[in-house]
Amino acid sequence: MIEEFHLPDLGEGLAEAEVVQWLVAPGDTVTLNQTLAEVETAKAVVELPSPFDGVVSALHAGAGETVAVGAPLIAFDVAGADKPGAATSDAASSTTEEKTPPNLVGYGAAPAKGGRPTRRVRRAGRVDTGADTAVLEAAPHDVIPETPAAMRVGERPRSTPPVRAYAKRSGVDIVLIAAEVGDRVITREDVDAYLERVGGQADAVEPRESIVSAGTSSDDRETRIPIRGVRKHTAAAMVQSAFTAPHVTTFHTVDVTATMDLIASLRDDRALAEHRIGPLVIVAKAVCLALSRTPGLNSRWDEAAGEIVQPHYVDLGIAAATERGLIVPNIRDADRMTLPQLADALRALTETARSGKTSPAELAGGTFSITNIGVFGIDAGTPILPPGQSGILAVGAVRRMPWEHKGEIALRQVMTLSLSFDHRVVDGAEGARFVKDVADILEEPARAMLLR
Repeated sequence: MIEEFHLPDLGEGLAEAEVVQWLVAPGDTVTLNQTLAEVETAKAVVELPSPFDGVVSALHAGAGETVAVGAPLIAFDVAGADKPGAATSDAASSTTEEKTPPNLVGYGAAPAKGGRPTRRVRRAGRVDTGADTAVLEAAPHDVIPETPAAMRVGERPRSTPPVRAYAKRSGVDIVLIAAEVGDRVITREDVDAYLERVGGQADAVEPRESIVSAGTSSDDRETRIPIRGVRKHTAAAMVQSAFTAPHVTTFHTVDVTATMDLIASLRDDRALAEHRIGPLVIVAKAVCLALSRTPGLNSRWDEAAGEIVQPHYVDLGIAAATERGLIVPNIRDADRMTLPQLADALRALTETARSGKTSPAELAGGTFSITNIGVFGIDAGTPILPPGQSGILAVGAVRRMPWEHKGEIALRQVMTLSLSFDHRVVDGAEGARFVKDVADILEEPARAMLLR
């Protein structure tokens, strides 16, 4: 019996998703919850689990193609579903139970049995000559050259989407790297090490673009890159924000020497060393404290309802630059966290974003955001508001420079804060008061004791 699996709603009402890569091919036997493919929405890369035990009969979209939510994605031949004996043996149960489709919103159906999902062992060296080129690109590990190194790889190499993309751009088949590093997760450093070992031979590896075009065209004078995925979503969101909310940006440079001394002392404390408390964590804590005095910065403008909505919590967005583009995952209820908890949440958020595994749920919402431009050596900027938020703070680089201190000129560590806010919700006085509150905490961390 043929069962069709339609692309589910992966969260936040997203209307479509792009197939990044297929991990199965027609004729493969799959088990319940086995990963079928990686798809990229406007917010994240998501792994799709199988809702059936059966044999893949057809793929309805190739790698690089965009599929609408609800459209057929893959077909299965579910064994035994249409056999005469099956209806006889299970007659009683079939009359009382209706077949319900699995709930794949988010990360898929619940397993029917305990234990970890089984990973399918690939049949090395198999080439399905009946498949079109899109399918060959979708299952690259089935069409690799029959080299001894590749034959030792029994299953799909373990790596993150950014690493696979980096290997692809470098003209390296990641299967060959897996044969050398074994069963552990392949990193970007492994790709660099492989390139260093093979030297100029990497150019001899046929890039997968020669098997099927990924939609990127180029010549000697220019390169054309399709606008899709996170980049497409970010562009639309920034245009909407820039031409909907009247942006105002205010700047303030502050002496953060006391904050840097505090960070050094916390790092020397063995009980806190593992939490990795740095300048961004202190700024995040200061922002949460300052928002309690200026709730307008933690509000949103509801045009349809004609209301300004003020949440009684802080879901703190942290802008993260990834290989897939800029994303802003959120730390839920950041205002209720202690400094060590905030540091741990920030580290986990950053690691997840860099691995390309941030889920749509982690990107949804957000009441105020921080962007750390200081990591790029930049002092100040005019950040654009994430849609639905009324404030975003850009944190500049910490620099040692001559500064007036206690009536004298001394070398101090200073930082520039850049606050952009929605002038429909926040007036200039409230924006200035917020920046000043954050600056006062950074200049004298003990002032945090004065804020509720």
